[in-house]
Amino acid sequence: MRFLIISFDGLRPDLVSSDLTPNLCRLQSLGVTLSEHRTIYPSETRSAFPSLVTGATTGRHGMVGNQYVDRSVKPPRYIDTSDAVLLRKLDLESGGRLLSVPALGEILAATGRSMAVLATNTPGTTRFFHHKAEDFGHVRLSGHFQEACTPNDALAEAEAVVGPLQPAPPGTEPDTAGQDWITSAFLEVVWPKYRPDVTVLSYGEPDITSHFHGTGAEATRGIIADCDRQFGRVLDWWEAEGRTEGVQIIAISDHGHVTGQTRVSVIDSLRDAGFRPGTAPAPDADVVVVPGQVGALYLADPSTEQIARLVAMITSEPWCGPVFTRAKNETEGIAPGSLGSHLVFADHPRAPDVSFSFRADDGVDPFGLIGGTFYDNDRRTGLGVHGGLHPKELAAVGIVAGSAFVGPGSVSTIPSGICDFAPTILHLLGIAEPNTMTGRVLHEVLLQTAQATADVRNEVFEAKLGGFRQVLRRVQVGGATYIESGRVEG
Repeated sequence: MRFLIISFDGLRPDLVSSDLTPNLCRLQSLGVTLSEHRTIYPSETRSAFPSLVTGATTGRHGMVGNQYVDRSVKPPRYIDTSDAVLLRKLDLESGGRLLSVPALGEILAATGRSMAVLATNTPGTTRFFHHKAEDFGHVRLSGHFQEACTPNDALAEAEAVVGPLQPAPPGTEPDTAGQDWITSAFLEVVWPKYRPDVTVLSYGEPDITSHFHGTGAEATRGIIADCDRQFGRVLDWWEAEGRTEGVQIIAISDHGHVTGQTRVSVIDSLRDAGFRPGTAPAPDADVVVVPGQVGALYLADPSTEQIARLVAMITSEPWCGPVFTRAKNETEGIAPGSLGSHLVFADHPRAPDVSFSFRADDGVDPFGLIGGTFYDNDRRTGLGVHGGLHPKELAAVGIVAGSAFVGPGSVSTIPSGICDFAPTILHLLGIAEPNTMTGRVLHEVLLQTAQATADVRNEVFEAKLGGFRQVLRRVQVGGATYIESGRVEG
């Protein structure tokens, strides 16, 4: 039995339709749709994909955001995880602890199995799918970035057959060439020669195009259709060959998108309140504001008093959504008005002192899509963003098909999440899962253990400060917990 995981970065499940994605719909007819599927918090790519391959939440694997402040060294340093070379350096410096828990590639290698990656995401994201590939001689190919590729002879062979790597286009231009290259490299080189036990084929779109054009814009819909056409080539291969060779298909996305409606400046708000904010650690900065849609604030003095002062300030702002700090007890954070960061599984030593999501609502954007939010970047309003706790940011694509799964054309309404795929794959391969995994085996969709019902329990947590009130909703299935939403009222 082998596995092919195909990812569509940032694809909202409600954009999967017969007219826009006929091949994903064809896969649905051949397998099982996970209709209540979610990602983790923060709903950022380089937190979610580590959760895919570790089967663990952010608080376990340690990739607390696309960027973070590393306090394990003096002075603290700003880390941008899009840099594949830096990630390799960090892994070697830490004795192999870039991720705090084992990932799928190294677990497979320990049993003599292999994992391959082909991706058009950033170099760092590509590395995260299998950050130790070079240590085991496994294949990892980027459609654009040579520094993310290993081994050299596999890249040379792919370039000889498919053509040379092309530079990544600017964000304003949808990336069609890269998706074609990795699809061809899989079909013509990686599968015929290497036959990996697990392959990740990751389309870096429609995420980038959504960021620059809007989630429902014509350009974004065009690149979704193009990625679906590339996937159609893979699905044709699977129906003709792969399925008979025991390949199981798992189609996913890492998060959804909502629309940026109102632009704000967190740094300006902090400065107006008497803080000395910066975007990286510096002697004159008393709080670091990590750029991006995930509110990550690192204090030079992370005392309880300073954290409470910071939370009191941001919760008075109209843009502030749910807020999390280190735990005071089973529910509350140490700052009044905050919830404990453990409730969203973001309580790693690398985590910021204060995490917050921008306030979001169910407003409908010009493309008819639900979900709008405050945002902090230099782009115009009306564009796609993600990272927070709106249901449309957390909702993710999940479809499984193959001889191991029930179907065809069935739908599972039991909640599931991105952390569940790794333990499910290991279960089907007969490999014991490490106790670091927080996901569960998706027994309800497995042919041998399918069950129509599960023990599902809902949880609600609240915190208040003055007129600020936040509500976090979670759902439990067995021993696994999924975040449904985080909202602010008042």
